[in-house]
Amino acid sequence: MSVMLEPSPEQIKEQKLYTQMGMSDEEFGMVEKILGRLPNYTETGLFSVMWSEHCSYKNSKPVLRKFPTKGPQVLQGPGEGAGIVDIGDGQAVVFKMESHNHPSAIEPYQGAATGVGGIIRDVFSMGARPIAMLNSLRFGELETPRVKYLFEEVVAGIAGYGNCIGIPTVGGEVQFDPCYEGNPLVNAMCVGLINHEDIQKGIASGVGNTVMYVGAKTGRDGIHGATFASEELTEASEEKRPAVQVGDPFMEKLLLEACLELVKSDALVGIQDMGAAGLTSSSAEMASKAGFGIEMNLDFVPQRETNMTAYEMMLSESQERMLVVVKKGREQEVIELFEKYDLDAVAVGVVTEDKMLRLVHKGEVVAEVPADALAEDAPVYYKPSKVPTYYEEFQTMANVEPNVDDYKETLLNLLKQPTIASKEWVYDQYDHQVRTNTVVAPGSDAAVLRVRGTKKGLAMTTDCNSRYIYLDPETGGKIAVAEAARNIVCSGAKPLAITDCLNFGNPERPEIFWQIEKSADGISAACTALNSPVIGGNVSLYNERSGMAVYPTPTIGMVGLVEDLSHVTTQQFKHAGDFIYLIGETKTEFGGSELQKMTEGRIFGKAPEIDLDIEAARQESLLAAITNGLVQSAHDLAEGGLAVALAEKTFSAEGLGAEVTVLGSPVSSLFSETQSRFLVSVQPEHAEAFEAIVKDAVKIGTVTNDNNITIFGEQNSVLLNGSVEEFRSAWKGAIPCLLK
Repeated sequence: MSVMLEPSPEQIKEQKLYTQMGMSDEEFGMVEKILGRLPNYTETGLFSVMWSEHCSYKNSKPVLRKFPTKGPQVLQGPGEGAGIVDIGDGQAVVFKMESHNHPSAIEPYQGAATGVGGIIRDVFSMGARPIAMLNSLRFGELETPRVKYLFEEVVAGIAGYGNCIGIPTVGGEVQFDPCYEGNPLVNAMCVGLINHEDIQKGIASGVGNTVMYVGAKTGRDGIHGATFASEELTEASEEKRPAVQVGDPFMEKLLLEACLELVKSDALVGIQDMGAAGLTSSSAEMASKAGFGIEMNLDFVPQRETNMTAYEMMLSESQERMLVVVKKGREQEVIELFEKYDLDAVAVGVVTEDKMLRLVHKGEVVAEVPADALAEDAPVYYKPSKVPTYYEEFQTMANVEPNVDDYKETLLNLLKQPTIASKEWVYDQYDHQVRTNTVVAPGSDAAVLRVRGTKKGLAMTTDCNSRYIYLDPETGGKIAVAEAARNIVCSGAKPLAITDCLNFGNPERPEIFWQIEKSADGISAACTALNSPVIGGNVSLYNERSGMAVYPTPTIGMVGLVEDLSHVTTQQFKHAGDFIYLIGETKTEFGGSELQKMTEGRIFGKAPEIDLDIEAARQESLLAAITNGLVQSAHDLAEGGLAVALAEKTFSAEGLGAEVTVLGSPVSSLFSETQSRFLVSVQPEHAEAFEAIVKDAVKIGTVTNDNNITIFGEQNSVLLNGSVEEFRSAWKGAIPCLLK
């Protein structure tokens, strides 16, 4: 194979070749100034990926600074592979969420699979054993062959990777909306466990220490993946298929076990995943964080293709690779450890004191740039922000009820909406019981896993109603965090912290940047009110196709602590005769609701209001009632309102039904999406004690044993009556039916 000649620094400047790598004229000028000369082709590549939005957060850093990131429970906040939160007894939970949106739009199976692989490496690079996977997915309506193909392949990719590596996929969410038609969102979350003494960081410190490359060989896949993820999708994006990497879960399983063994060795100084921007980001970031430099000889990099250039090796995003720094003289121990797992472990460089990233290839220095300039000192932009006209228009609208003639028919149709319908078709493909720690499997408000050797558990969820955020980003941002926390509390856990995946359109459009800013304000306020700091996450911008942006979708991943597994609570009813309580009053709020979308074909108006003080107080009182053993089942009211939540509570409660009475307007009582509400069941003998703790709980009915749902209105009029089976079959059959 003939080797292509790389253009000279002069040609790069004259022909503006750097623009093809995603750099602006100003940025190229900054690089020239930093180096005091023109960069060569490899150096231009290094700067272009490290200064991409995906790696540098250059457009989002000012917004990210708004987040509360500290708390007594936080052991590691943003800035490392994943965040870490203390759970007592010398143990901690490690978790992070990442997006793989652009790759999944082009090559859905591998895009989703490598998203899973990457987030797992972020967690075990901290020294933690991954124990669970979750995801948050967004697609267009299940009406076109393309959307069905993307949906099926993404789910298959997640299942294929997670099942093979033996980490249970225990939870997640899927939303369908026309705005995701051209640009699906695929967000993957991983949760791990660690002992405090095993915590690692991605640092390259100690002059003379050895930099080692471990794991799979480097190929030409994924080159410029970070840049690709930092631009809008167009029809031409299909040609960038080579930018999508290919994952090997069996190789990753070996790498995981080898790295967890390495973590126990005092030979290890630092470890980091080669994620976005591959060898470039891992080496530059590890050096910059430690205040040192790295010199690498690329001749030693294990390669699976011939004649690879320095540029290709540094920018490749081949999967299942890590960069480690080990104490000088201890290299052989590491080589032997990785040999046991049939993996490469090769010394490729040394830590230097000059703070430079220096690359040698075929006896020549092919790049020499300050590590800080690549990592810490990337440009930061303060983008203009502008209130969109649609928002101003929506804010003037009054809250109006949609027109509903038949309440039963409406409930059946809501249960068939893909966003509400059963996601069994999805999670049946995931192995959620592997390793046998899963206490609550997918399908309840949050998944729960036991912490082996203790009576504790970890509850986890992903959440975001992007319709609310589109209508009102600040309010919607608050709701996203609050709803995640409600899911955690309903499972019997105390919320600990969040990770987020900020999925937005093009930040260079002032209206989009306004959405980003306002969402961050809402998320920050809710995290503060609910004592759940942000310990890490990911920003994914430019989620647009042909000028149409997705709804602002800042997905929240939250983990909570179950102090005692006896507190674990699920959503389904448990016994006939139990009292049913509604916690929280109901208002006429339909902006962005499932009923509005179903009846009007679009969303408009004001998002539901949320009072964070009320939210925090209700969560606290419900959790107190749960931990005191007073609650049989708990479920938060979300999409579709009370009627949908009531139906969902019967679906896996064999033979049980419900009789409830609602007062006031039937449409609002049944289908409004007012926030901060819960539906719980309580044994009659605990009713008094429960009411004493949860002051705003109102008894609305009783669990029955007739497998029927009956809802009465004022004067005992029957608003809705039907068998649990007919509601369940509408809910269960919707997605499989649409896919046929």
